[in-house]
Amino acid sequence: MSVIAAPSSLAPAAAGRDAWLVPRRQAWFAFVMAFLLMTLDFVDRQIVVSMFPVLKAEWQLSDKQLGALVSAVSITIALFSFPIAVISDRWSRVKSIALMAGVWSLATIACGLTRNYAQLLAARAAIGLGEAGYGAAGGALLTSMFPARRRATVVAGFLAAASIGSVLGVVMGGVITARWGWQVAFGIVGVPGLVLAVAFLWVRDYRTVPLVDRDAGRMGARAAFLALFRPRSAVAAYFGGALQLMAVSTLLVWLPSYLNRYHDLPVEQAGIRSAIVVLVGSVGIVFWGYLADRRAAADPRAKLLVPAAALVVGGLLLSGAFGLVAPGPAQFALVVAGGFLVTAASGAVPSVAIDVIHPGLRATAAAMVAVVQNLFGLAAGPLIAGALSDAFGLAAALAVMPLFCLASAAVLALGARAYPADLARIEALPASVEAA
Repeated sequence: MSVIAAPSSLAPAAAGRDAWLVPRRQAWFAFVMAFLLMTLDFVDRQIVVSMFPVLKAEWQLSDKQLGALVSAVSITIALFSFPIAVISDRWSRVKSIALMAGVWSLATIACGLTRNYAQLLAARAAIGLGEAGYGAAGGALLTSMFPARRRATVVAGFLAAASIGSVLGVVMGGVITARWGWQVAFGIVGVPGLVLAVAFLWVRDYRTVPLVDRDAGRMGARAAFLALFRPRSAVAAYFGGALQLMAVSTLLVWLPSYLNRYHDLPVEQAGIRSAIVVLVGSVGIVFWGYLADRRAAADPRAKLLVPAAALVVGGLLLSGAFGLVAPGPAQFALVVAGGFLVTAASGAVPSVAIDVIHPGLRATAAAMVAVVQNLFGLAAGPLIAGALSDAFGLAAALAVMPLFCLASAAVLALGARAYPADLARIEALPASVEAA
């Protein structure tokens, strides 16, 4: 592994928001490697959802217990994202990513060796320990290499790998479980991550950026922490993204079970149908991130307003599909359309947080996004939906949860008002921050 100088994106005023920050070949190699690891990350995370019908029958589990198998990963990510991201920011993004990939891959393999629910729940939580800082470190690494005006698009493309990984996880989980059993499925998907973890060490890192504030000089730990909450647009990105993910995670986790119960599809077919929705959602991440970037060139507020508008429409479509339309082709078509819209903030939210936080805290800012989104979004969504399903039925739960998209849109719209001023404050940082 080699190290490159702290990139010129750390002083946008000096380099320009359209400039390439490292040679393009280096940037795209880093993107491909990060994309592949993010794909495997979500294969390992989401493969369990296709196993729900089998696990429910084998161990007599409730929907709340099944939802906890997903929420356990997100809770562990929320607990460890911040400290791991601080280490990544002050040590090495590349080495941290390689180490974390090895941990979550071994934990995935361990899931296949469990013999009861408690063991599987613990192994799932260990997957979250490995994944805790990956998204933050990967996002920081990529935004240090690409032009500033492409950040939402690049981050959206990076995060689209999560949806592709979810697609593969859902499909592979259904197919392998139906043919060889759920234990074998965990073992098969865990091995590739170990290979990529070693290969990632060939990605070039950037030099650690000193924590120097324009007004206060060198920043201490307390000042660095407070800096994460100073920009109002960053706070809106944290919590607006979490509210969105309450709906998105519910859809990704519970759709295979819904199709199995209400459309009478076998596990394998339910996984394939669900994968279509996830794949469309991944296209939505890239499309809305690109559109937000394009519109933000004329009006920076569009970086949050574009996804906010899409979330309103998507939330209403999904809520109506599960609450008002009978199971069948028309309902599934509405779910696909809603899936394309409700992922709209996934690229813009971390991009905005990274834009308005001190350059030396980029991975830490992305980690704060991960902490809030995992704790209040990815962990809460499947668990709340599972509890609602136990009480009122899965269809009712899936009709209620998309309404959180409306709350997300309102928070993002408020953040859009503060975003131009927050962005200008970061762009005024002296070029010496980069040079150091």
